[in-house]
Amino acid sequence: MTNSILNLPEKPKPLRLDWVSVAFFATIHILALLSFWCFSWGALGVTVFLHWLFGSIGVCLGYHRLLSHRSFKVPKLLEYAIAILGALSIQGGPIFWVAGHRLHHAHTEDEEKDPYSARRGFWWSHMLWIFYPRSEFFDYDLYQRFAPDLARDPFYVWLNRYFLLLQIPLALCLYALGGWSFIIYGVFLRSVILWHTTWFINSVTHIWGYRTFDSDDNSCNLWWAAILTYGEGWHNNHHAYPHVAKCGWRWWEIDMTWWAITLLKTVGLAKNVNLPPEQAMKV
Repeated sequence: MTNSILNLPEKPKPLRLDWVSVAFFATIHILALLSFWCFSWGALGVTVFLHWLFGSIGVCLGYHRLLSHRSFKVPKLLEYAIAILGALSIQGGPIFWVAGHRLHHAHTEDEEKDPYSARRGFWWSHMLWIFYPRSEFFDYDLYQRFAPDLARDPFYVWLNRYFLLLQIPLALCLYALGGWSFIIYGVFLRSVILWHTTWFINSVTHIWGYRTFDSDDNSCNLWWAAILTYGEGWHNNHHAYPHVAKCGWRWWEIDMTWWAITLLKTVGLAKNVNLPPEQAMKV
């Protein structure tokens, strides 16, 4: 598609550093360092559990495989609940996340049309794209057109606008369960770890790993990224067949998010699950 069809500017404006974003992410990283002074096994357990709940179920299963690619269907109320878990990851609202990811697949590694193009370098695809925001990817009036199915839903419009406020009830619950250490570990440390593990998919899996399929990009399958992201690291498989619900195809390509989808399917909550084509499974 051309820039005119996408309504993207022919000549992007010069990039400017967004100091609000820098301050926000820097503050969360600094607060996460307090975890060295308030360690407890319970707090560490909260970090691990919420990393899985918000990361695997909220982002990988919800934002990514369910909302971005519609690789399976669940009842609408369950879809909303999973989207809330994704919003709790502090990776943006659902419309923002889905729109950016769909653009990533439509123009993978294009330096102007892919929001986090790996061709701009490791640090750009990993995090700098957030600090140098372009209006077509960060202005709601512009990016919402790439997720029209969500933009038509009042619930997703609300969640996209107010997702950050969900951290308040989460923090209150954590404080009631374990005091300030649970907040430090369950909000700040968890957010930092989950951010970077998710960002690894944008950065390292377009640089290192092996390629099962000859896709029109540099996506790779990287085992340690897959472990950290509950299966998302089998990125070459995903780019070759983005609408397939399963990312790990070979028996040793562990995909924990697929296990959750399989469980939903077994109990009758997941329908129309897109599976890998038999021909591709023989590769």
